[in-house]
Amino acid sequence: MRNSILSFISLNTGEEHRSKVIENVTSNISFRGANIWILACAIVIACVGLNVNSTAVIIGAMLISPLMGPIVGAGFALGMHDFYLFKRSMKNLLIATVVSLSVAILYFSISPFKEVQSELLARTTPNIYDVMIAFFGGLVGVVAITRVEKGNPIPGVAIATALMPPLCTAGYGIAVGHYDYFFGAFYLYTINCFFICIATYLIVRYYLKYPMLQIPSPKQRLVIGSAILLLMIIMLVPSSYLAYRLLQEKKYTKKVELFIDREFLAAGRTVIYKKINFYKNPKTIEIAFLNKVYTAAEWKEFNEKLKFYEIENSELVIKQDLREVNTNIIAESKIDQALLEQKDSTIQVLRERLQKLDVNVKNIIQESNVLFPSISGIQVGRLKVSGDSISTSYPLLVLYKIEGKEQEKVAALFQEWLMVKTGEKVVLVKE
Repeated sequence: MRNSILSFISLNTGEEHRSKVIENVTSNISFRGANIWILACAIVIACVGLNVNSTAVIIGAMLISPLMGPIVGAGFALGMHDFYLFKRSMKNLLIATVVSLSVAILYFSISPFKEVQSELLARTTPNIYDVMIAFFGGLVGVVAITRVEKGNPIPGVAIATALMPPLCTAGYGIAVGHYDYFFGAFYLYTINCFFICIATYLIVRYYLKYPMLQIPSPKQRLVIGSAILLLMIIMLVPSSYLAYRLLQEKKYTKKVELFIDREFLAAGRTVIYKKINFYKNPKTIEIAFLNKVYTAAEWKEFNEKLKFYEIENSELVIKQDLREVNTNIIAESKIDQALLEQKDSTIQVLRERLQKLDVNVKNIIQESNVLFPSISGIQVGRLKVSGDSISTSYPLLVLYKIEGKEQEKVAALFQEWLMVKTGEKVVLVKE
């Protein structure tokens, strides 16, 4: 039974011939000629995706990128103790990193759009979850590479581990002078590279047990093991701390939302501005209301209530100057005149559509009561019939009750009258 279970989950089943795997891994390490051009073009695509905040474009760039090659090569080299292959892999990874950073810096230096988008910000604060993604993505990658049937996992690994966006974000940080973005994004890139490499090393060395090119001495084993352990600590400790900070921020935000809901929203106050500054010392909760002005005593009372919600080291700031509030809202939302005009245009289109769809329901019901006394309980509405965006229609929907003889004939006459009356297609539904 135990042997059958082990056989069922064994990675040796369906394994590609090892000499061919090593040949494929070695051939994907080099960054010369076409690979450099492909990498540079992929970096530009990823930069455009980050610039316009398009997830689809970023995913496309990650699928094009050949960055995984030298990272996987380094993992195989460590697993087989092929130090020449390891040096080649690291050299080519360095070349790929420098080229990628240079192209990203050049792009963001000349790009007229330098606003920080959410896709950019997402790559500036790595945490322990990024470590998990990189490690398990690396496991999937090395398993797929060593199979006869490669299947779909390799493109998925390229997307999940996300090597290119952090490099582009690092280039953005340098180009615009936000060096905290650079360090955060480059740290994420380093995490991805390292843990993909480690996952590859563990599978190649301890599970598949590829033959070692040279037998390491006890001293070499100690040096390699110590270096890997040290690098793991360097990667894990900051990312664990950042994950802890993220968890604390989420908990804090939840408490603040509960405080605002119970103390203000439940009292019928309309909040028009809210900003939580978790990383200030003390933390601040900025809030403003539509038509309520609080006295200094009330302000102080609300600040004292914070401790009952376990909101420590925080100050509640109620903004009573609406000019300041409006300035903050506009600044944070980055709403320009073109966007406002676009919204006005959209509102006008919707108004025209509503006017077109409007019918005088009261007159229809009054006239139908006279012309069709056997029909009652009339309710008029709109039925949305969707095909594609062009063929969407809104016929008139009429619910009714009918009594007496010749109901079908009366209903047909009623429908014909409605179509002439409204000039529209009418759908009758008998209750």
